Amino acid sequence: MKRVALLFENDDCLVLNKPAGLSVQGGKSVGVSLDSLLSGEWSPRPLLVHRLDKDTSGVILVAKTAWAAVRFSALFAGEGGRFARKQYLAVCAGQPEQEEGRIREELEIRGKGKYAETSYRVVSGKEGFSLLELELGTGRMHQIRRHLALIGHPVLGDDKYGDFRLNKELRRTRGIRRLLLHASRLVISAEALGYPLDVQAPLPEYFSPFANPG
Repeated sequence: MKRVALLFENDDCLVLNKPAGLSVQGGKSVGVSLDSLLSGEWSPRPLLVHRLDKDTSGVILVAKTAWAAVRFSALFAGEGGRFARKQYLAVCAGQPEQEEGRIREELEIRGKGKYAETSYRVVSGKEGFSLLELELGTGRMHQIRRHLALIGHPVLGDDKYGDFRLNKELRRTRGIRRLLLHASRLVISAEALGYPLDVQAPLPEYFSPFANPG
């Protein structure tokens, strides 16, 4: 798979570094997806057990057997990060007042308010932007993007919840055309698997103008 780097492999799973712009699963308006690439490269075809948004890059795990798929799906379905932790890096507008904290804001899901929790830590700040490390306490759709927008620090390049005027300016002045949200690390405890799993994906190059301390 030329577009997708392999980060880790064992008898249970593959851990891949998905590029932004690649859908995880096929659909009506989707040409190539991660799922279709896997079906062309691997036999038997690996099974999806969790998702990343099309525009989010980074770590994604796929199972190599049906038994492993059941096992990993159960881990990812649980909330609170007891066994499986997903960490993200994002560049947002401005800087939160606190260097670290938790965002606990309900999110509307199918017409109902659902509890959602996102932890964050400011890694660096530069020119009115911040690089944040984030961890999910719950797994709501577009949770990080929605939470950061709610507290007034939207993710750069977010064309759904973000600052559209700022995004337009960044496209013009800096050529930023991607969502600056990256699934940077996946950790699963040895207690859950019988062996520890800790895999990281390097930041894409387009983060570099904002990711260095300044």
